[in-house]
Parts: sequence; structure tokens; C-alpha cells
Amino acid sequence: MRHQVKGRKLGRTPAHRKALFRNQLSSLVKEERIRTTLQKAKELRPLAEKVVTQGKRDTLQARRQVNRLISDRTLVKKLFDEIAPRFHERPGGYTRIIKLGPRKGDGAEMAYLEFVDRGEAESTTEKKGKKSSKKDKAEK
Repeated sequence: MRHQVKGRKLGRTPAHRKALFRNQLSSLVKEERIRTTLQKAKELRPLAEKVVTQGKRDTLQARRQVNRLISDRTLVKKLFDEIAPRFHERPGGYTRIIKLGPRKGDGAEMAYLEFVDRGEAESTTEKKGKKSSKKDKAEK
């Protein structure tokens, strides 16, 4: 019985699991959305939440603790300067998991893991970069 045993093994050694989560966390910070299996997404979510919480603190110690998980300095800078300030007022729940259905090859349940405000950030950048067409001018 697995009473009070946290985490999934995912068929990997502890070192391999740690490397997998570090890589996925870096990709999540870089792309703000990753496609992975549902089980991996559920395991990665608490790590992502903790990293964003550290980013909200924005102290030297917080940066050092995040550096232990994300080794790329540009990604750490992005986390502290762009991602974490978006969640300043939010008390938690910075990520969401969107189920996609089974993978074609092996039937593994797939999902997106993304930051909650990702859609809002994209829509504002699209509005800024969008050129006005003749229809838009005619409506004005």
C-alpha cells in the first residue's frame, strides 16, 4: 500500500526524474505553455507554482533558490521580470492543465500545462502588433 507516499515514479530513476522536471520547468518558463502527458503535468504543477511564488518575492535568496531548478539565467530573469509580476495580486493557482485526449502512438493521456494569464498576455500583444485594415478604417 502506498499510503502517504508522494509523487509518481514515472518509470525513471530519481536523478532522471529530477532532470526531466528541470527541463520541463525551463520549457514552461520559456514558452509559457508545454504539451506533455497528464501525469507529468500533474507532477510538474507544484514545482511551477513554487517557482512563481519565489518570483513574486523577488529577493536575492529567491533568485538563488530558483537558480537551483532553472539553470539558464535568461529564463530566471524572464520569470522574475515578466511572469511573476503578472501574478502579483493572485494568491496562488498560477497554472492550469488542459486535457487533450490520448496520444496516437501509445494512448497516453496528453495535456497542456500553461500559465493562467497566458491568453490575456497574447491578446494584448496581438492587438499592439495588428495592422489596421480597410474595414477597420471604414468602421472608424
